[in-house]
Amino acid sequence: MGGVSARYDLIAAEYASGADDLSSPAVGALLDLAGPVRGQRVLDLACGHGTVARDLARKGAHVVGLDISTQLVKRAREAEARAAWGITYEVGDAADPDVLAGSTFDLVVCNFGMSDIDDLDGACVTVQRLLRPGGRFAFSILHPCFGGTASVCGSWPSNGTYYDERWWRADRELSSLRREVGANHRTLSTYLNTLTRSGLQLEATAEPRPEESWTAERPEAAVQPVYLAVACLRPVAPA
Repeated sequence: MGGVSARYDLIAAEYASGADDLSSPAVGALLDLAGPVRGQRVLDLACGHGTVARDLARKGAHVVGLDISTQLVKRAREAEARAAWGITYEVGDAADPDVLAGSTFDLVVCNFGMSDIDDLDGACVTVQRLLRPGGRFAFSILHPCFGGTASVCGSWPSNGTYYDERWWRADRELSSLRREVGANHRTLSTYLNTLTRSGLQLEATAEPRPEESWTAERPEAAVQPVYLAVACLRPVAPA
């Protein structure tokens, strides 16, 4: 766990600096798919320093945040101490079969964290375990089909193809965060099949257009699908 944690621990101060930013179309699509949250018990998986968790709490959800990075969770807890929203933050591995044992949630969300999780199967099994029957899982990621350009890396390794599924580190000018922490590339079919294999049922998808500022800086990249948001349900067992 320590090696995975260190990827974000090393940049936690820089990553968590500044005000919460919920302006990304990917975040908007994620929250739209999540639906109304007032009164719901919600898990923010790979919560980072808590930006989405705080938004969900402001909307009336009872929120738990989980992240493998001790330094990001430390900053999330510091923000909670400054302005309390009743959020509980935990350090843990999403793929650990014992993580948050005994907990149940109405909704699990994950904003751009699925590609940071090395064990996708384990994480999806955890989501299914923690969701109540009828509960929803909504996540956003860089679109697996985004091919990039000369200045910004795509979803898959720069020296490979769409079919090369592995962890890799970006190497192009405008891919700043992924140059620091890398990411796991997986095909679209791998994501969908893993969700299904874990007992989660696809409900809806969204492919929001990138923000205008992103498009202006990367016009040649903006003609491609950039973001993907997905919502799944844990089915209710037949009576």
